[in-house]
Amino acid sequence: MNQLNATHAWLRRNLFSDAFSGTTTLLLLAGAAWWLPGLIDWMLLQAVFKPDAAACQAVNHAGACWGVVAEKYRVILFGRYPHAEQWRPLLATVLLLAVIAGSGLRLLNRRSLAAAWILALPAFFILMGGGRFGLTPVGSDLWGGLPLTLLLATTAMLMALPLAILVALGRQSGLPLLRGLCQLYVELVRGVPLISVLFLASFLFPIILPQGFTIDVLLRVQAGIVLFAAAYLSETIRGGLQAVPGGQHDAATALGLSRWQAMRWIILPQALRAVIPSMMNSAVSIFKDTSLVTVVSLYELTGSLSLALAGDAEWRSYYLEGYLFIGLIYWTGCYSMSRFSRTLEAGTGLLRPPVPSTA
Repeated sequence: MNQLNATHAWLRRNLFSDAFSGTTTLLLLAGAAWWLPGLIDWMLLQAVFKPDAAACQAVNHAGACWGVVAEKYRVILFGRYPHAEQWRPLLATVLLLAVIAGSGLRLLNRRSLAAAWILALPAFFILMGGGRFGLTPVGSDLWGGLPLTLLLATTAMLMALPLAILVALGRQSGLPLLRGLCQLYVELVRGVPLISVLFLASFLFPIILPQGFTIDVLLRVQAGIVLFAAAYLSETIRGGLQAVPGGQHDAATALGLSRWQAMRWIILPQALRAVIPSMMNSAVSIFKDTSLVTVVSLYELTGSLSLALAGDAEWRSYYLEGYLFIGLIYWTGCYSMSRFSRTLEAGTGLLRPPVPSTA
């Protein structure tokens, strides 16, 4: 009885609190009742799950052809990476995801977590690139799929955050030249779309390099994404710094802390905590924006799907199922980051370093 009353109270509070809320709830339920049966029929009941092109053609799009995923998943997930060596990107992806999960679930303390990141990133590059420990060398032009997407997004956030903090502090500096340079950088980068930055890094930057000197295209593109993300993050962090009450600065001064000590131990942790949702929103955007690197011939998830289906007439018409599979991967990543953001907002202590003694 108590459970029934609690359920009734929840429904009334969340779905039928007033006439507008109740009408909206009923309309959504009616839409779901009309739309979901057909969707379930297409996705599950009439679908073909085995990698059989003839069976998919017999269904004639009346049901989903998930067989295209079963047939092409290796190319979708790993791109042009050599087939016999694909255990390496699989292991590298699992390793990187394990460290990311350990960070989000707080399975390790700060020191262990820092050590895990320091070890995981070089291990990722060794596994992917080879040339050491008896591994066959594989050029970065053959990297693709999920490992490339994770690498671009993860490295972008790890490198953009400290740069963004420095730029945000520079925007508040008392030195006019430093403040002007930081403002110029932010306004220039924010004034152009990411795709133009990628074209600049991929095609224009090599032209201005000295003859005979080259930088790997993956490094150039990664640098472009980092600079682009840092410009947006810096404004988010600057907003957090301005949101910290002036009394906090006065309290830090009264404790005898220098300007930089106050910023390190008092002001910056509060500013970062205040803008956690905005920073995580930037992380989600970066994760999704990695799909743009396809235009500069780096085949991440969406590019790998085109690679897998473009040259195969049997499976070419099943792009929708392939994009739904990729969409599920992106949704899983974005939802996981959203949950991690809520954990941080709840007060995990990750952004609350102990104030040093002034004695």
